[in-house]
Amino acid sequence: MQTKKLTWILYIALIFIWGTSFILIKKSLEVFTPIQVGSLRIIITFLALMPFAYQRFKTLKPKDWLILGISGTLGSFFPAFLFAMAQTGLNSGTAGILNSLTPLFTLLVGVSFFHLKAKWWSYVGVLISMIGTYGLLTVSGGHAFSFNIKYGILIIVSTFFYGTQINILKKYLGHIHPVTITTFQFFIIGWPSLLILFGFTDIVSVIQTNARLFEGLFYVGTLSLVGTAFALMLFNKLIQIANPVFSASLTYFIPVVALIWGLFDNENINLLFFLWISLILSGVYLVNRK
Repeated sequence: MQTKKLTWILYIALIFIWGTSFILIKKSLEVFTPIQVGSLRIIITFLALMPFAYQRFKTLKPKDWLILGISGTLGSFFPAFLFAMAQTGLNSGTAGILNSLTPLFTLLVGVSFFHLKAKWWSYVGVLISMIGTYGLLTVSGGHAFSFNIKYGILIIVSTFFYGTQINILKKYLGHIHPVTITTFQFFIIGWPSLLILFGFTDIVSVIQTNARLFEGLFYVGTLSLVGTAFALMLFNKLIQIANPVFSASLTYFIPVVALIWGLFDNENINLLFFLWISLILSGVYLVNRK
């Protein structure tokens, strides 16, 4: 009973935390540029995970570092910047929904490059989700498809990177503890993020002059510490005590929380929006179905 109760506590907490990430990005962008938000998100997470690094250095083999670098670059570095850039044009609800395309690209990359076998209904699911994605981008924020696709493609590319990273983790890093993987991915990508933040943005000027600095740091700090570092620890615990299908079902509920936050923030959401969301999530269900 105690394990079952803990499972549900972790499950609900993760849905709320990850579903809230998109509104936190949106609010961070009111103070910082997209490049600053992406850099700060990585750097703060990197610093938060540093205490785990010292005792885990000796567990890594030399060849692991290259794979960790590739995995961290694809799964954390590029998406941090791409999501921030995308949300300068898309609302947070749409970003949360598009994020749920990750299982589709996990399947497609796995079949194409990692010898993964898929059932016929998985391909039907990909098609249905793509139709839903097109429809969603025709109505999101009251803008036309030609406007939304310029920003939506950034999130779609990010989910492709997520899908690639997942396949890399399964094939090459299965012997490494998940906390170790994440710690050293951020250890590797944290240094170039520091260079980008202080070498290619006006962050020093923002720190000195922006009256909303602490508000912005609260949003991006919460996104990093809670939405990335803490959420990872919760998810690692969840996959230890719950079955994989139950853990994967988080995919269906995270967009709901993102949408609710969007409604609270007066984002433009109409009835057609929910039709296209249903198609996307139905396709994701078929892709995940065993």
